[in-house]
Amino acid sequence: MLQSKIFSKTLREDPKDEVSTNAKLLERGGFIYKTMAGVYDFLPLGWRVLNKINNIIREEMNAVGGQEIFLTAMQPRERWEKTGRWKLLGEEVMYQFKDRFGHEVGLASTHEEAVTEIATRFIQSYKDLPLAVYQIQTKYRSESRAKSGLIRGREFLMKDLYSFHATTEDLDRYYKLVDESYLKIFKRCGLKTFVTEASGGVFSKDFSHEYQVLSDAGEDKIIFCSQCGFAQNKEISSLDEGGDCSKCGNKLKVGKSIEVGNIFKLGTKFSDAFGLYYTDKEGGKKPVIMASYGIGPGRLMGTIVEIHSDEDGILWPEEVSPFKIHLIALGDKAKNEAENLYKDLLAENIEVLYDNRGDKTPGEKFSDADLLGIPWRVVVSEKTMEKKGVELKKRDEKQAKIITIQELLKIK
Repeated sequence: MLQSKIFSKTLREDPKDEVSTNAKLLERGGFIYKTMAGVYDFLPLGWRVLNKINNIIREEMNAVGGQEIFLTAMQPRERWEKTGRWKLLGEEVMYQFKDRFGHEVGLASTHEEAVTEIATRFIQSYKDLPLAVYQIQTKYRSESRAKSGLIRGREFLMKDLYSFHATTEDLDRYYKLVDESYLKIFKRCGLKTFVTEASGGVFSKDFSHEYQVLSDAGEDKIIFCSQCGFAQNKEISSLDEGGDCSKCGNKLKVGKSIEVGNIFKLGTKFSDAFGLYYTDKEGGKKPVIMASYGIGPGRLMGTIVEIHSDEDGILWPEEVSPFKIHLIALGDKAKNEAENLYKDLLAENIEVLYDNRGDKTPGEKFSDADLLGIPWRVVVSEKTMEKKGVELKKRDEKQAKIITIQELLKIK
């Protein structure tokens, strides 16, 4: 991609109405555009990052046997009345309205009801189980605190996985499998997470589990052990800071955190409401046991920026960065050399953003490169041409070095 042709442009000043680091940097870098509180548009650079995150999620969900689907956002009231959640969610969470025909409709904030109803058509026997389906789809929630950029939105993407089981033992097996998959996802996105015990809510007497990232930008508080990784949400914990960890004896700490994912054992709540039963080996009818597993890709993107940024801009982890290399040409004499290098990088399938802008000073180009946060900065100039190479600098390092073009093309 040529930087001169990008739809968006960088901003020198922070947006006046933003308080979170992720919103400030993503808007300044031209990754997103704010339409209203809690509602953001993804521009070309931001869409590339979001798709990188989605692809990581898809790969890991497919690896645990998930089948991708896509459910409707528009939901009829009757579906949600079966679980009593039309009124429950409508008071604070769900956008609800009447269409032009007088039908009451809601915009889905989650999809347990929808996927359970659909499953009644296809799950009849124990031979149909276990089964897991997932989607990456837009959700709508009437958030009262939409002030954290991509971390808390009113319209946002959600990856929601739903699993169906014949026995609690099989549910426990799959629940652990997804837990391991989630840890892989967050590690690939450059985040260290604490698997945090949280309330099971109305679904289960057992703990649910949240995936929390320590950050001053977080809205949650967790009590945790930095030695063994044990953690509980402060909302449900009776433990105190400075106490001994029950697992390893290390001293417990309390910190603010961002929830980037959660997993719930739903039991038979939704199966009972919709009549989702299966026939067992003896011919008896039993309710299907369910669980749900969520990750917000946009929230994940915002969290990455909160964790991987400095006073100059973003520092994208390589696997989610919009590009691998930010190529910068300095001066007219370096232009032809830089254009040839750009073509060579593309031929090697190396993702590159080429700053070919002729109306920007070197200082402006370097400032934009730091703001955009692409992992590797490559500079072509008269100086580098004299040394028969290019200047290579990693975004999180201070020093640059001169390497040959052949060495650069080997970077994978």
